[in-house]
Amino acid sequence: MRDYTAKSPKKVIQINHEELRDHLSSIVTDTVEEVLNKVLDSEADEMVGAARYERSSDRQDYRCGSYTRKLQTKAGEVTLKVPKLREQRFQTAVIERYRRRESSVEEALVEMYLAGVSTRRVADITEALWDTRVSSATVSKLNCSVYEHIEKWRNRPIEGEFPYVYLDGVSLKRSWG
Repeated sequence: MRDYTAKSPKKVIQINHEELRDHLSSIVTDTVEEVLNKVLDSEADEMVGAARYERSSDRQDYRCGSYTRKLQTKAGEVTLKVPKLREQRFQTAVIERYRRRESSVEEALVEMYLAGVSTRRVADITEALWDTRVSSATVSKLNCSVYEHIEKWRNRPIEGEFPYVYLDGVSLKRSWG
């Protein structure tokens, strides 16, 4: 019987963390895309009154294909297959009409800008995070809506009592003087 403990290699398994991260990211993106497409299909089934290819007397409309649309999410860019209906306009509760970015992505853009990151730098960060570049003009437009809320908050009347603590202090080095 041989003793393998003395000559065993130190690194038997090597993990490429970048490749693993990319693989997990693609799995998450694909899952988000699949779930959103299933939600869109179920909403279309509900509007039509029947599932796809189902014969039903309760049917209110018919499907008429679909069109593709890109949506920016935290998980990355996903391609949605939005159903078209023959007589009704398909409206979804999941995604607003003409919306190209998830609201949390827009919130992240605004938070970056409010934290002091320049609009051009925000565009660079979005390219690094989500593989799509958001123009600095888009960031500025998003911030205009935020400025309206900030100005409304700043100009509101101050009513009631507000307790506060005021601290002041001077710190000097021991070696000074």
